Amino acid sequence: MPRIVEIAGIAAAYGGRLLAELGHDVIRVEPPGGDELRKLGPSLTSHDGAEAGAYHQFLNAGKRSLALDLTSDDGKATLAKLLGTVDALLARAPLPFSEAEVRQANPALAIVRIADPLPEICTYARSGLLALTGQPDGRPMLMGGHAAYAATGTFAAMAVLTALLAGEGETIDLSAEECLAVLGEQGVIAETITHEKFERRGYRGAVTAISGAFKCADGYAMLSVPPSPANWGRFMEWVGDPVLAEDKSLGDEAERRARQKFVIDRLEEWTARFGKEELVIEAQERHTPAAPVSTALDLVDDPQLAARGFLRTIEHPELGPMLFPNGALATVAGRQLAPAPRLGQHNAEILQELAS
Repeated sequence: MPRIVEIAGIAAAYGGRLLAELGHDVIRVEPPGGDELRKLGPSLTSHDGAEAGAYHQFLNAGKRSLALDLTSDDGKATLAKLLGTVDALLARAPLPFSEAEVRQANPALAIVRIADPLPEICTYARSGLLALTGQPDGRPMLMGGHAAYAATGTFAAMAVLTALLAGEGETIDLSAEECLAVLGEQGVIAETITHEKFERRGYRGAVTAISGAFKCADGYAMLSVPPSPANWGRFMEWVGDPVLAEDKSLGDEAERRARQKFVIDRLEEWTARFGKEELVIEAQERHTPAAPVSTALDLVDDPQLAARGFLRTIEHPELGPMLFPNGALATVAGRQLAPAPRLGQHNAEILQELAS
């Protein structure tokens, strides 16, 4: 399997993890004091340290750690020797050394550089995605989690694999902003063709008139009522709201769309009687598409994810057992990633490899 050196920030770390899930030997080069990812909270212990960061433990699982001082001549010489033995370099742009120096060390090296100069929140805003998130009449709203880093990392892994397939000496430059902008192409296409503003949808859907997040007794559930009159009729039999059922004009999807707020407001009085899982089960029994709006803790106990081995317990030598997502690629390949490496854990091992 290919060997890959990773000298990258948070945006590319997920890309390196995906490559590790595929079975590649990913060597993360970081400064002697550890890189920024190790310092990113939350901490898994009451004491902050180079091994305690939850994101470090997840994103660096399956990799090897080589601590090098790239400001020193010895550190640069060691890195040059290492680059001469590997297949690809995944790095933040600008590189801490010139591309000419890299090519001198290994002319056939596949290089993927990621430009992520802005903080994640600013990249998210500049990409156009922030303008598509939130209520139509409100301010743009941030997406939960680190979506910008996950999207950029996914494209980074694809770029490394593409560069390896393309042949010797390929260089690919990625922009975190561009990786996110791809996710908003629907809005760009719509506005380019129609010259109308692509509005934020908020909690109500746009594919069918009666769709979106409906409040339940213990959270929210997504419902999407199919547009045909027959489906609406069956849905009304279930709901049992006389005002909606007796209004025959609502059998028309266009009329439901015109009166969307009125219909959805009445339906929310009804959905509030259900727990979100209860509502989803009953909806699916009636062939109405539905899904719970799962919290992160819901996913931990999700029977489908459990059956697929989404979460695995990793035994860390210092932190003990940790429950983490195993990763889709690792799960499909039947791999269990090793815990994230301790800072400089593989220095002696890698230096011995270079000496042999």
